Amino acid sequence: MRRLFPEPADLDDDGLVEAYRLPGGRSLRMDFIASLDGAITVGGVSEGLGSPGDRRVFRVLRALSDVVLVGHGTAATEGYRPVLPDSAVGRLRESLGRPATAPIAVVTRRASLDPTAGLVTDAVSPTIVVTCGAADPDRRAALTAAGAEVLVCGDDDVDLPAALEALAARGLEQVTCEGGPQLLRTALDARVVDELDLSVSPTLVGGETRLLDALLAGPAQLALRQLLEEDGMLFARYAVAPGAR
Repeated sequence: MRRLFPEPADLDDDGLVEAYRLPGGRSLRMDFIASLDGAITVGGVSEGLGSPGDRRVFRVLRALSDVVLVGHGTAATEGYRPVLPDSAVGRLRESLGRPATAPIAVVTRRASLDPTAGLVTDAVSPTIVVTCGAADPDRRAALTAAGAEVLVCGDDDVDLPAALEALAARGLEQVTCEGGPQLLRTALDARVVDELDLSVSPTLVGGETRLLDALLAGPAQLALRQLLEEDGMLFARYAVAPGAR
């Protein structure tokens, strides 16, 4: 991995961690991969766009986060599993002096997460379900009984700023969000995004799911903070301009 901006340098594994480390305090970083034409999936999943470097960045971002936030649709499509101590992420977290596990927080308006799914039943750090008052009470109760922590944030829909407040109150301040596009759009419109970490695959895909699924309330201005490269894949860190958050 080599850094192109701001100061050119070759990065080893430790250098990659430092390249993505944030100062203390609350933050929401959005982690996405996209093709050159803005597609975020190939055949419905993101794997076809990835590379070994992208997988390393993915693990680093998870290792540095307090909690991984993801929409239910993305979690279901991508086959999400909990972060476990014997996983590559768990071992990296331990090497950084962090707890080996971190919770996955699933955003679902209808509390649609299956309480028998491994994401719930196999989790060491209990999976968090972020939902709203309109979600079926029986579904919420079933998830709680299965070991998930259910956060009700909002009445008819999930109130994302309230959800981030609730996570921070639990000591989960540094949040890495892994999708999908609806959650990205919601977070940008709510002006709660601090950083976009975008892996750009040297691929053209065409009519697949795009990085944003609808117009924003207003354009979000970003500032390039860092640019890395490996095997033609670009890894950009963009700070969200103050007027967009």
